[in-house]
Amino acid sequence: MTAFADGAPCWVDAMFPDIGAAKEFYGELLGWTFDEGSPEFGGYTQAHSNGKAVAAVVPQLPEMAGQPAAWNFYFASSDVAATAERITANGGKLLMEPMAVGEFGTMVTAQDPSGVHFSVWQAGQHEGFAKTGEPGSFCWAEVFTRDAAAADAFFPAVFDFGVKRIVDDAMDFRLWEVDGQPVMGRFKMTDDVPAEAPSYISVYFGVEDCDEAVATVQRLGGRLYFGPMTMAFGRFAVVADPQGAAFAVIDTATTEGEPPQLADPES
Repeated sequence: MTAFADGAPCWVDAMFPDIGAAKEFYGELLGWTFDEGSPEFGGYTQAHSNGKAVAAVVPQLPEMAGQPAAWNFYFASSDVAATAERITANGGKLLMEPMAVGEFGTMVTAQDPSGVHFSVWQAGQHEGFAKTGEPGSFCWAEVFTRDAAAADAFFPAVFDFGVKRIVDDAMDFRLWEVDGQPVMGRFKMTDDVPAEAPSYISVYFGVEDCDEAVATVQRLGGRLYFGPMTMAFGRFAVVADPQGAAFAVIDTATTEGEPPQLADPES
């Protein structure tokens, strides 16, 4: 029995060229505190919000020098080897075969046919998030892709998602569900997104005040990409830290408008 159902978001981490700077940035922005790190696991360092595990940061590997930092998203699995088989059977690519991480769990890293990188985690001692949906913790995630058809065929097949579409002619958006509950979204990139931007998973962290969070990001040397904007689900903005890792901040208490209408994908 795992803490998270198969396919549910269960963890995020990121590699940084300067892990000390990352700790300072996210500590001030999200109020995170950090463990000492695990030398036997490359300096892997868990972040906590009010004493509860919410993410991890790790020094960038030497062979990755020059690459921008990026947040890595994990789906939960009760059998990572079986999930890996479904990934390849549905046109995905394994970037790393299933690997045990001490007694903490087993992981695999992969790429979907539309180019989205992600990981899968089968929990051992480390079950994943100890806090979600609150300020200082993971709140939501969305797949951003130009090949929506490929992502729509792949992810629900691998993780057995239920699928709903948002009825809105202005955008192509799907909600993916586990046990009838939305767990993440899929957004088809428009021509407004720079052509060089790859498909990716956008991670949302909760904040008390979106505008204050954006001001803090910019004061600390980060960048604002989009927003702030208020919707029925909250007020959010897309930003990047000073080392280039993009993410979103969202204040779920500040809302505007009615939730969008949902329908079956083919209706």
